[in-house]
Amino acid sequence: MQLNGSQIFVEVLCEQGVDTIFGYPGGAVLNLYDELYKNADRITHVLTAHEQGASHAADGYARATGRTGVVLATSGPGATNLVTGIATAYMDSVPMVAFTGNVATASLGTDSFQEAYIEGMPITKHNFTVRRVEDLADTMRAAFRIAQSGRKGPVLVDIPKDVTAAVCEFTPKQPEKIRTVTTYNEEQVKWAADLINAAKRPLVYFGGGVRSAASCQPLRDLIHKAEIPATYTLMAAGVVPYGDPMN
Repeated sequence: MQLNGSQIFVEVLCEQGVDTIFGYPGGAVLNLYDELYKNADRITHVLTAHEQGASHAADGYARATGRTGVVLATSGPGATNLVTGIATAYMDSVPMVAFTGNVATASLGTDSFQEAYIEGMPITKHNFTVRRVEDLADTMRAAFRIAQSGRKGPVLVDIPKDVTAAVCEFTPKQPEKIRTVTTYNEEQVKWAADLINAAKRPLVYFGGGVRSAASCQPLRDLIHKAEIPATYTLMAAGVVPYGDPMN
């Protein structure tokens, strides 16, 4: 079916299971906001007072739900206002996809009104600039896959204004399954177990990856069975109860 870039934007969000998006409107993303308004029954848009608040809200949403947080801002200052929230998600390995508007593709790199080279921001897992409407859907899909794969984190997708208005053929797809690659084998596990069993004063030091991997209970079972005290980084606070004798 033939859809414009703004319609594709909404369709892919729904395809990826997004039901909530945080943001603040501006000129370069008005086409996207028009389409979000028409699809308010499918996606809830949470309007914040400032783009920075939207990025922190998306970060908090991801932490609370385990799903990918989504934030939308306009070009230039709208995009740069997202930086602190995106950096927070990057440092703490929180899955987020940030969408920013930009000037038309023909004006990119000319320092036109409210243009910022947000793609060059080095605080994400990956950045994209969509220059053809035909690439929009698959780029968005890749962003959601990257955000949730491996060590989770934020991905930015910059969408020039003319791309949101252009029309192309759109084919719906099912979301890709996130594949976790195991990089250790049974012998390495046995080697680690032998080291632990031979240690006189072992200590488990764990981080937020335990929580994001839903491995809190196996870790608690391990430290109690082996009677090994444990300590943690800030991102893993609460995984082992504060009153636990192994904490």
